[in-house]
Amino acid sequence: MSVLALILMALYVTGLSMILLFTFMQLYLAVVSRKSTKNGTTTVPLKKSELFPHKQPESFPFVTIQLPVYNERYVIERLLKSVTSLNWPAGRLEIQILDDSTDDTSRIIEAVCSRINTGNITMKHIRRNDRTGFKAGALQYGLERAEGEFVAIFDADFMPESDFLLKTIPGFDKPGIGLVQTRWGHINRDYSILTKLQALALDAHFTVEQQGRNRSGFFMNFNGTAGVWRKSCILDAGGWHHDTLTEDLDISYRAQLKGWKFRYLGDVVTPAELPVAVSALKTQQYRWTKGAAETARKNLAGVIRSKMSTGRKMHAISHLLSSSVFIWILLVSVVSVPLLWLKYLGYVDPLFFKVASVFIVGLLLWIYFYETSMIADQPDTAKRWKTMLVRFPLFLAVSMALGYHNSIAVISGYAGRKSPFIRTPKFNTIEKDSSWMSNIYLVRELGLSTLIEGGLMLLFLFGVISAFLVNDFGLLPFHILLFAGYGILFSKTIYEASLKPAGI
Repeated sequence: MSVLALILMALYVTGLSMILLFTFMQLYLAVVSRKSTKNGTTTVPLKKSELFPHKQPESFPFVTIQLPVYNERYVIERLLKSVTSLNWPAGRLEIQILDDSTDDTSRIIEAVCSRINTGNITMKHIRRNDRTGFKAGALQYGLERAEGEFVAIFDADFMPESDFLLKTIPGFDKPGIGLVQTRWGHINRDYSILTKLQALALDAHFTVEQQGRNRSGFFMNFNGTAGVWRKSCILDAGGWHHDTLTEDLDISYRAQLKGWKFRYLGDVVTPAELPVAVSALKTQQYRWTKGAAETARKNLAGVIRSKMSTGRKMHAISHLLSSSVFIWILLVSVVSVPLLWLKYLGYVDPLFFKVASVFIVGLLLWIYFYETSMIADQPDTAKRWKTMLVRFPLFLAVSMALGYHNSIAVISGYAGRKSPFIRTPKFNTIEKDSSWMSNIYLVRELGLSTLIEGGLMLLFLFGVISAFLVNDFGLLPFHILLFAGYGILFSKTIYEASLKPAGI
């Protein structure tokens, strides 16, 4: 057996082991989530009549709505109409439009504010001299000027229902609760296969991870939008920091390490728009995965030193390090192709792959995990599994193909390399049409990463062909999924780069 074979075998087993370990942590959350969903235990803890017994305006707390926006010409009017329709007593609500825009978004905001009937709602169009700290800097700037006892935050692509505050503020029934997070809805879930796959991933995060963590008393995170903070909690945690790309995850851990409790309301859904372009999805994924790695680098030591229970600590560590799973996925994927040939050439004992096949249990657990996330929206078991069997293979292919892109982000985050906060382009695309193709915010440049993705697509095509050349089909399904996933990302990126932007 050659040294190269030993090294590749060790890397392969290590990668599979790390993925399986992470999967077992997720399995626990799936079990908890499934139990709580079937028991109907995700309801709002108090009825609004119990929190505001006299229904007098003065009994309602003052709330600040923060809208951090940057170059959002396509969705800003929709956002403003939604938040000015919130049902809350006059004189007890202010809206901060934290506008860092450099295009015509600011002019649109002024025009919309001038014609929207806001009643007695205080509207503040806040402009900074520069974008220091990006979104986190804007939130902190607004926080220092906020009058509300509670602060609700919405990104530009969200459209809160009119009763959002009436459903969420009752969640602060105890003084130690610092955050109430709602579930994201998807107004364009069925727009394309890409939006359907994103919805599957996000639904799993909210209905399994957020619900499971919250029901188990584990640390959970603010999702950056569609949530409400107790202002004193933000201040006690040290305010908004901009030293990571995920200021939401960072402040979540700082607050919970201070002893604050969070609450997740799974039955309160806040509609939002999913990215319809692969380039937008990649931008979002890069920010989320790198930011998570930066947050782990910053807060992991505090979690380890804390006096929380072992179970809570293990899940917090798993949560902080979860983005690193993409590194292991990429490693296992790339190593699998040469291992196939080393086995054919006699350098790897066939017994190795037979033993390694035990890791197939991880795939079964992931199927269970994502099937669990569909229970709330599709209680019919037969229909749920039909959808799952059709959609999950493609979801798995694209998720694994994001391995390279996200691994670069994670490694950069762990290494401490700084990069600007690049917000996800918004489209205002709900019905199926092609108008988004002329979106001026789309990234249209092809970088080195795109070429590498194309190279990986060819590598896994070679893996597929190799199965027939060496008459060994054990890894064929794996390589087909990888080839399909990288092929989709590569071809879509090339196509979007060829689109012509609209005139500004």
